[in-house]
Amino acid sequence: MAFSDRVSKILYGGDYNPEQWTPDIWEQDMELLTQAGIDVVTLNVFNWASLQPSEETYDFAELDAAVKRGTEQGMGICMATSKPDTTGAHPAWMAKRYPEVLRTDFEGRRRKYGGRHNSCPNSPVFKKYAKRLAGKLAEHFREQKNIVLWHVSNEYEGACYCENCEKAFRVWLKKRYGTIDNLNRLWNTRFWGHTFYDWDEIVAPSMVSEHFEEARSMYQAITLDYKRFNSDSMLANYQAEAEAIRAQIPDALITTNFMGAYKPLDYKKWAASLEVISWDNYPAEGADSAAAAMNHDLMRGLKNGQPFLLMEQTPSTCNWLNDNRLKRPGVMRLLSYQAVAHGADTVMFFQMRRSRAGCEKFHGAVIDHAGHGNTRVFRECQALGMELKALGKAVVGARVPAKAALIFDWDTWWALECSAGPSVRLNYLDEFQNYYRALSKLHIPVDIIGMEDDFCGYELIAAPLLYMVKNGVSERLEEFVRTGGTAVFSYLSGYVDENDRITLGGYPGKLRELCGIWVEETDSLPETEQNSFCYEGELYPAGLLCDIMHTEGAEVLARYREDFYAGTPIITRNQYGGGLAYYVGTRSGEDFYLRFFADRCKEKGLRTASHDTVETAAALSEKGIEITVREKDGVEYLFLLNHSGKRQELAVSAGGTDLLSGREIHGGEAFAIDAAGVMLVKAAE
Repeated sequence: MAFSDRVSKILYGGDYNPEQWTPDIWEQDMELLTQAGIDVVTLNVFNWASLQPSEETYDFAELDAAVKRGTEQGMGICMATSKPDTTGAHPAWMAKRYPEVLRTDFEGRRRKYGGRHNSCPNSPVFKKYAKRLAGKLAEHFREQKNIVLWHVSNEYEGACYCENCEKAFRVWLKKRYGTIDNLNRLWNTRFWGHTFYDWDEIVAPSMVSEHFEEARSMYQAITLDYKRFNSDSMLANYQAEAEAIRAQIPDALITTNFMGAYKPLDYKKWAASLEVISWDNYPAEGADSAAAAMNHDLMRGLKNGQPFLLMEQTPSTCNWLNDNRLKRPGVMRLLSYQAVAHGADTVMFFQMRRSRAGCEKFHGAVIDHAGHGNTRVFRECQALGMELKALGKAVVGARVPAKAALIFDWDTWWALECSAGPSVRLNYLDEFQNYYRALSKLHIPVDIIGMEDDFCGYELIAAPLLYMVKNGVSERLEEFVRTGGTAVFSYLSGYVDENDRITLGGYPGKLRELCGIWVEETDSLPETEQNSFCYEGELYPAGLLCDIMHTEGAEVLARYREDFYAGTPIITRNQYGGGLAYYVGTRSGEDFYLRFFADRCKEKGLRTASHDTVETAAALSEKGIEITVREKDGVEYLFLLNHSGKRQELAVSAGGTDLLSGREIHGGEAFAIDAAGVMLVKAAE
């Protein structure tokens, strides 16, 4: 049974840490949280030390009391397993008795007890006790009917480079490559005499081995595989705990909270092991609305468009940024609905009550240190809680009807950025966001998919920086285009296989025939220099990297204007069967991507969320208006979000009833939306 089938509304709540407070405070909190419309609390995230005070002793009495009190209040419970693989700390007795549970960092230093991200994922001791605790919790609470979700660990993060990990890495490599000769061949170890004669000669790539800086490796093959191995190691920890829970509760819904576009862990691979995706939304300093939207869409795409859970956000302020600004009035509500607009079926916070001490004492909460409800933040949370209650199940389970997709791949991200060259400023995420932002500003519903996902059902697929082309992917892209689809590729695409070996015969490798081009060279421009090109009568910049290419059947849409390669193609289009393949041979600016994708959307007849033209959509985006759509049972739900900071006048083609205010919106007629305002329009039938 899906999560959406188990709930009667968008769940509203978040992390509560009763172990940090006395029972009299619990009583105050429960009353206040009920007033705020909170209907689910996440318990037991940071609590291992209390649950297991010694190696053979478990004490659930305090947790039992907290569960009982939340249940009496009519709340659902998200039960965490309290395993601090990445958050909090394992018990002090464990680190003292078994120091091998502590991580070794990238510089080769064994950590001491304390801090976060401090448990070795390949420590047999750690794995034993973590799995045991998850099993005991599930056994203890298997009859607790109001547990709506099981939350394994918290924000898996980081890596370890200890001897346990090195040994486990060798086992992982044996499974992947079979023989040392095959590993040497696929790693191309004759480069710089890296040949291995025995498995135990292989060590973890770090600052004391293969790396000349943290991000760059002298030998990319081993670094790429270690990143894969580290992600798999933490996934194995998650799977072990999930199995222990399912042994007691076969129909348990189990998740762990992701962190958006988080580089160290391959969330796409992880997704198959989660019943439902959940993630924590903490936008970076200075991030625009499209950056958060992209992360929401990335999370939704991990399980092929299935709605996700917003597990954490802050009601007001963070504590770890350089400048921890308050969310201005209305912004918490706005960002909450933005998550719902992109597929969230929960709105949850970290945290319910602000901590008294420790590094999160300045992190925002529904209940502040004042301990009452007479605060701006509480009143805003309360108002949102009442709104979500009134909204009911209207959009729960609704999907985003996307006909456009962007390909996102962790292996490509890792391989590209650990390479020595072609530019230290090359950033996979930056280029991906350039492409995403354009489609977002055009209000085109978009899925973010993996290169191994099904391409059927899409009209347009863009694959920025598809540096790595895995086995079988080029053939599937060819079939997609041949049968009428449009594909867009960027510079530095098609260079390597899944082992980071150059595909010989000319760039873009296996995409060469599809694109109808040959890239002979790539120029790396310093930050102070740029080339330029004309596209559809307008002048645009070309920077960072410039592919110098020859056409092999493709039509030239734009050419370089400067340097020795002036006049050579920079943007091409190739007819392939019934479809088109485009190649953009440089990094350009926001105006270009907007114009280019507007042309592609019109060419394919892609519909904007509000049924307007792409020109109208782009004009609304300039006003700071974001428009998205979800669909359920044949009914469209249109979300209009005002990120501009001021009241805006607008008109859209779609019409219907705003479920938040009750007012009618008539297609084509002007109306106003307040600063930080939200409208959720149920389309007229």
